[in-house]
Amino acid sequence: MESSAVLGGLQPNFPLCPSHNTSSTPLLRLFSTSHSSPSLSVKLQKQLPLASCQAASPSPFRRCATLSNTFLNETSELADIEWDNLGFAFLPTDYMYVMKCAQGENFSKGELQRFGNIELSPSAGVLNYGQGLFEGMKAYRKQDGNILLFRPEENALRMRLGAERMCMPSPSVEQFVEAVKATVLANKRWVPPPGKGSLYIRPLLMGSGAVLGLAPAPEYTFLIYVSPVGNYFKEGVAPINLIVEHELHRATPGGTGGVKTIGNYAAVLKAQSAAKAKGYSDVLYLDCVHKRYLEEVSSCNIFVVKDNIISTPEIKGTILPGITRKSIIDVARSEGFQVEERQVAVDELLDADEVFCTGTAVVVSPVGSITYHGKRVSYGEGGFGAVSERLYSVLTRLQMGLTQDKLDWTVELRQKTY
Repeated sequence: MESSAVLGGLQPNFPLCPSHNTSSTPLLRLFSTSHSSPSLSVKLQKQLPLASCQAASPSPFRRCATLSNTFLNETSELADIEWDNLGFAFLPTDYMYVMKCAQGENFSKGELQRFGNIELSPSAGVLNYGQGLFEGMKAYRKQDGNILLFRPEENALRMRLGAERMCMPSPSVEQFVEAVKATVLANKRWVPPPGKGSLYIRPLLMGSGAVLGLAPAPEYTFLIYVSPVGNYFKEGVAPINLIVEHELHRATPGGTGGVKTIGNYAAVLKAQSAAKAKGYSDVLYLDCVHKRYLEEVSSCNIFVVKDNIISTPEIKGTILPGITRKSIIDVARSEGFQVEERQVAVDELLDADEVFCTGTAVVVSPVGSITYHGKRVSYGEGGFGAVSERLYSVLTRLQMGLTQDKLDWTVELRQKTY
């Protein structure tokens, strides 16, 4: 087990499992933050200790973790913010998780550090060549005070697939999940009250080592930070209005559209900004070959409903395999709907009963209208359609712990009662 000094008198005693590899790795240098909270302006001097643990089951990660009363007493009070006015914007919290490794080696000895700026060489691979990935997840607070994560192992697996494509080492599934648990528990007071939002979790994997010529970076950093959030779109759960983009494209066959690399998102900003300037919520992209098949919205997947059939573009390398997408497909089939993963022509939007988007940030978002070549097609009566509302209800009740998890999708973080 690692031994380390205690930061600011905090003594966490929750059974979290960092890597048991004992090789040392350098840390990122932190700067003091400019938060209003005095505790957040303290410059990092020492690190939080993480206790090692033995898994109680064959699973590579625990389905629950426990936060001791010692740590809880110092962090359990909710942060003093306006919980009713949360939007989807960054709000600095208390801690972040950092783990590093060299090219060709394995990640080890991750640790919690006070949230703050990081120092990177101007020649870092992520800055010069875009060698970086990120994930997006959410944690919800239950009525009993416990916290739920939703399918974190899926995010871990997706990051590993993306890392292979981007020539980067990546944390193991166990390291990833345990790091997420540690970060959420350390920032417990920032998890919104039930029904007020969620704690958005942003794992990053980047080439942090300096490299001048085009090549994989010599060093990599895995970092997790969190922020409390409300609804992604300003419309909340009201229908959004999309415009189909037929000139600019999000991804190409053989490219990186199927992994969550950072460059995919910078590429959509031009079309998205133009769309928002015209009053649209976001952009729906078409394939770049035929320019007639739906791909996805800037940051979420798309579904089209006709009668009892729900259709969504198939995963073929240019579309991100969304975890909410995957979950909605399973939920829809369990609810008796026929789900087709196939090429979906843009013309099918003209005759659809409903259209909706899915993603970690938006969860399920109904589409009120889609504009294509100047023609606007509207759906519904200004709210959820019957199908999207049903799927939204089933999924969110599961994510928030309001219904029994028969699918074993959630991971619960519990407070000790002794």
